[in-house]
Amino acid sequence: MWSRRVCCRRGWTSDSRAYSYRVGENFMLLVREASQEEPTVKRSPLPKFQLFIVFLIQFAEPVTATVIYPFVNQFVRDTGVIGGDERRTGYYAGVIGSAFFFAEAVTVFHWGWASDRVGRRPILLLGPIGLALAMLSFGVAEKYWMLVFSRCIQGIFNGNIGVSKTVIAEITDATNIADAFALMPLNWSLGITMGPILGGLLAEPAKRWPLLFGEVAFFHAHPYFLPCAAAGLCALLPGILGLVGLKETLPSALRKQDRRKCVEDTRDATSSTPLLAGDIPEYGSRDRDNSPAHAEGEHAAKGQADAPPPFRALLIPQVLLPLAFYMVLAFIDMSSQVLLPLMYSTSIPIGGLGLDPYRIGVILSVFGFVNAIVQLLFLPPLVRRWGPRNICFAATISYLGNIGLYLPLLYFASRAGRVDGKVWATIVLQLATRLTNSMAWGSIQIIIVDSAPSRASLGATNGLAQALGCFARSVGPAVASSLFSLSLERNLAGGKMVYFVLLGCTLLALRLTFLLPQKLRSQKD
Repeated sequence: MWSRRVCCRRGWTSDSRAYSYRVGENFMLLVREASQEEPTVKRSPLPKFQLFIVFLIQFAEPVTATVIYPFVNQFVRDTGVIGGDERRTGYYAGVIGSAFFFAEAVTVFHWGWASDRVGRRPILLLGPIGLALAMLSFGVAEKYWMLVFSRCIQGIFNGNIGVSKTVIAEITDATNIADAFALMPLNWSLGITMGPILGGLLAEPAKRWPLLFGEVAFFHAHPYFLPCAAAGLCALLPGILGLVGLKETLPSALRKQDRRKCVEDTRDATSSTPLLAGDIPEYGSRDRDNSPAHAEGEHAAKGQADAPPPFRALLIPQVLLPLAFYMVLAFIDMSSQVLLPLMYSTSIPIGGLGLDPYRIGVILSVFGFVNAIVQLLFLPPLVRRWGPRNICFAATISYLGNIGLYLPLLYFASRAGRVDGKVWATIVLQLATRLTNSMAWGSIQIIIVDSAPSRASLGATNGLAQALGCFARSVGPAVASSLFSLSLERNLAGGKMVYFVLLGCTLLALRLTFLLPQKLRSQKD
């Protein structure tokens, strides 16, 4: 009774309740109808076999880049270039790490430019052969300058990696491009898993497996040849498979093929069809649409429309802002990748953890395996749900945690004088923060592809992105490792200056994420 009076005071009679119920029911029906009328875009199936070949070619980059990480510092020491001063290792190891990406940065735009003119397929197939030979050269090097030279050759022949990203963009559409590019961090994760495994397990085989290789003098003279040969094989096999199964994707090259086929089919049809008396065409009645001349003219017009634009067409904010973030991200990522094995391998009194190459290889391999699973399961739905810009923001935040955890690592290790439980727990936490780092690469690549002024400029846009990224990767190892050694030698910020510099660079990358487009142009259309 009390509730009846309260409802009446507030105007809630039985009629009003019935009316409000009908209004709510009608509103839900409208929402249901609107949701049913809203078109749902069905995702196109991915061209699995072509993607498989392209990803195998891409797979060679992380394998050949990271296979040397478990043993490169010891390799540098073995050449005698440091003169017995362990603190100087970072300078020379950094040059080797930078040489690969510097050579790639110098050549990658030219590879992309060439692919816009001669086709994607020949450019992609040229790289694996040279990369395999360069890895063999690195394995048999005895002097320090030979190591640097071999890494430069590797970088040159790996410069076509930007072309592979263009191929992925050309064989996908707006409905499945996120799925395709989400597999790129997975591919990279598998590569950085395989590389350290090969480098850590196969280095110094004569000492590790004396029964198998102990009597082979070659492996005593070249203890790091076996992992380099295995990495070279990982580069060569995809090239052979691509020679058999990789298709051309450059639109202008495809049109040339169609034009030839159209002309040949027309000529075959003309020569094989007899002219009966009733079939003789009158003057002016020829079907121009089917004539070879018309076909050639039509293809020529399309070819002019899809001609690669000049370089200055790429110098616009919608292209340059994503490229700026990509460049800073590449610098941070490569610096942290080189810094990790360098710091882990440096002795504890000097400012590291004192881990051997085998343990470093196992750590990086386990991380790479877990990272691959995380990228495969979580990156595609996260990109679709939150968008590539937000993923880039979250990944940049995780870089702050990743680099910042070097400080407690140093504290725990120096305090205990060994790698104890606290140090291992911090290592696990540091690697856990890196799981989000890899998500930035697929996301920013989607934004870069979307920022291209036209499909004809995809090769140049990806080439420019790869060139800037490779330049940052070439500078990153030299800066990080040299600053690491300089911080220890001069005791800058207590030997921790390198970590504070990288944290500052990460804050710059965080600022750039706010300048990235919130929504892709393809989604707006």
